[in-house]
Parts: sequence; C-alpha cells; structure tokens
Amino acid sequence: MRYFVALAAALLLNASANLMMKFGIERFKAAGVNLAEGVWPMLVSLLTNWVLMLGLACFATNVILYTYALKGLPISVAYPIMVTVGFAIIVVVAGMYLNEHPTPKQWVGVTLILIGVWLVAWEAKGQLQQDVQPPAVAANPP
Repeated sequence: MRYFVALAAALLLNASANLMMKFGIERFKAAGVNLAEGVWPMLVSLLTNWVLMLGLACFATNVILYTYALKGLPISVAYPIMVTVGFAIIVVVAGMYLNEHPTPKQWVGVTLILIGVWLVAWEAKGQLQQDVQPPAVAANPP
C-alpha cells in the first residue's frame, strides 16, 4: 500500500510541476525579458521566477517518490498510472485556469484512457495482493 501512496504523491507532484512550469513561463513571457537583452537578464528572470523554481522542486521530489514506488510496483503498472492520471489532472486544471478547453471527442479519449488505466491498476492490485501473502509457517518437527 505504501508504494501506491508514494505513486499517488509522485503523480500529484508531477502534474503540479508541469502546471507550475506552464504558469511560470507565462509569468516569464509577461515580464517581457528576451534574448535580445542578453543571456544574463533572461537567466536572472528565469531563476527568480518562484513559480518556475517551485515546479522544478516538485519535479525533483516526484523523481524521489516515483523511484521509491518502483521498489514495490511493476513499472508496467506504475508508469501508466503516473502518466495518465497526471494527464487527466492537467487537462482539467488547464481548462479551469489556462482557458484550454478540450473538445467532446478529446473528453471521450481522456475518459477511455482513465478506464484503461483503472483496469490495469485493478488487475495489478489483485496480483500484488497474491504476491504479498505471508509465507506459511512450518509446523515444529516432533
């Protein structure tokens, strides 16, 4: 169970990091700094962009938690969950805050992807529970 918790935290951090990178670069664009002013002003603007830096910190923390989750979960289960649930979170948040609105067909696609991942995770949950059964205790010899 702790590996699924680590995976859930990792995917939330991954989705948050991606969104923060987008919000951070929008702040950067609004600041009006460009390469014509030189590399140093652009670099300072990027490094002092707290949203962008927080997004990078979320990515780093995500890597640690995802790596931990892989200790106890097959990558064939962890990766699809990580990517698709994160994708769904990003689609919803981007629609709410970035004015990115998927078409009805895209929503059907997102729903089908989530159903597929749910099936993968459900099957894996059963397999993991079977694999984690405690070993039988041998009777003491006479």
